[in-house]
Amino acid sequence: MAAALAMGGVSVVGAQSPAGASAETAEFLLAADGRAACVYVDGADKAVVRAAEDLAGDIERISGVKPELARKASTLSGDIVLVGVLGHSALIDTLVARGKLEVQGVSGEWESHVVQVVDDPWPGVRRALVIAGSDPRGAIYGAYTVSETIGVSPWYWWADVPVKKRNRVAFPAGAHKQGPPAVKYRGIFLNDEDWGLQPWAAKTFEPETGDIGPKTYAKICELLLRLKANTLWPAMHPSTKAFNFYAGNKLVADAYGIVMGSSHAEPMLRNNVDEWPHERASDYNYVTNREGVLKYWEERAQANGRFENVYTMGMRGIHDGAMPGGGTLAEKAVRLAQIFADQRELLKKWVNPDPTKVPQIFCPYKEVLEIYRRMPAGPPDDITLVWPDDNFGYVRQFSNAKERARAGGAGVYYHVSYWGAPYDYLWLCTTPPALIWEEMTKAWELGARNFWIVNVGDIKPAE
Repeated sequence: MAAALAMGGVSVVGAQSPAGASAETAEFLLAADGRAACVYVDGADKAVVRAAEDLAGDIERISGVKPELARKASTLSGDIVLVGVLGHSALIDTLVARGKLEVQGVSGEWESHVVQVVDDPWPGVRRALVIAGSDPRGAIYGAYTVSETIGVSPWYWWADVPVKKRNRVAFPAGAHKQGPPAVKYRGIFLNDEDWGLQPWAAKTFEPETGDIGPKTYAKICELLLRLKANTLWPAMHPSTKAFNFYAGNKLVADAYGIVMGSSHAEPMLRNNVDEWPHERASDYNYVTNREGVLKYWEERAQANGRFENVYTMGMRGIHDGAMPGGGTLAEKAVRLAQIFADQRELLKKWVNPDPTKVPQIFCPYKEVLEIYRRMPAGPPDDITLVWPDDNFGYVRQFSNAKERARAGGAGVYYHVSYWGAPYDYLWLCTTPPALIWEEMTKAWELGARNFWIVNVGDIKPAE
């Protein structure tokens, strides 16, 4: 839901129909009469290649004919689908240089794309449906835009939305542009998975792990991309092994091009419930065991620093509890400032020598908001402030003029599922969509445009 709200709209620019051509001939035929246009990816990005394969599968879902996945440019002929990234695709860059591909408003932008029918792109090829991304996720979103346009819902698998079969599958001519997105990082937090997602995965979909593992996360990542989201906070309840327990999980996220993070209560990509030893729970204390806590965070920064992540900064208790160590709110504010400094030294060591270039968020959830308000300087300027709602759909605080001037900007952490005091709502979906629209519209207008994450529980039925 957050992703749908936060992605820019599609615009159609100057359809390039040949003179006197009918609407039918101006369309690009992806499949007709038992034949399908081949799909070719010009570039090596594995996430883009995988999305192009999904597009070919979607064409087959509708038409019953699976397109050839071409591997060599020299073999291309007839009508083709060309997928690639601007600046990394020789064929696409040639079309741009020759004035055949319209990339104004796409090139150089974040997660943007153009989908355009090009006639006579080069000798031997009659027509090409070009899907050109400003970056890999831009190309991925372009491929899934084509899928949705021809009739494959992003929810075809998770909600069993039927795909209507037909012999003729066409995409409209013209230059269809989307992006950049209104919000930079958009995604979901898998939470309270004990009720449905974890038991279903363990007993039905992924019995080989008996858990939410790589097979399940692959389907979740695909759903996110089809919804034009890019960020995931993984499941973290005691019923589930930590995301990084299964080595394949982070490889799946990387293969799909999904940005990983961790919940507001779990700094530095750690899962405290599963990864901090239960018998030493009292040692998860920055006051009494600073070196042990820093070593714990450093291990994950070292192991996962090469992947694309948004790091949650700060500290709370092991499972969404108050920050250990006691003290007054003023003392906790001083402690939090030092925690930020120490965590950024770890990012500097293992992720990027310039920590200002590493995406980071700080979410002042529950009592942490009062601690934040007592910080004289606040978090480092490039850290995104992610404002939480009150667990019932009303955002507790928006950025004031000073906060809106921060380099890191702001975001929102929002619930459509909640388990906690004073009332739970799991599998009830009691937050009205109109309230979500109102709160997120206010958030965007007040500058919360860098990070939106929505707590969807275990995905169903909050979709």
